[in-house]
Amino acid sequence: QVQLVESGGGLVQPGGSLRISCVSSGRTLSNNAMGWFRQAPGKDREFVGTISWSGLTTSYASFVKARFIISRDNAKNMLYLQMNSLKPEDTGTYYCASRGDSLSGTAVEEHEYDFWGQGTQVPVSS
Repeated sequence: QVQLVESGGGLVQPGGSLRISCVSSGRTLSNNAMGWFRQAPGKDREFVGTISWSGLTTSYASFVKARFIISRDNAKNMLYLQMNSLKPEDTGTYYCASRGDSLSGTAVEEHEYDFWGQGTQVPVSS
């Protein structure tokens, strides 16, 4: 059974930075593409970014605009999201997700991911 657990969320001021993490357990996901999604209060969950199993390919939602960076450390079963220049509209619960098929490519749609974490909250407010 795969388990994904996010951490590192918390209150941050507008313009600030935060790095959130996701650790996987149960089976190695080092050969699986992974992604970050977020859900703002009262809104649907939306795609933030994705990274290939090797870490060599990343793709982001247009609203990211070079502010966020996804990375991974396969040796540690870790996925990261570095968020810079945060805005109040970035407020939400951030989820990590993993595709189920090994060596599959990056993906932007929720239905393409098989495993999900419980989320970590990131309020951006002064």
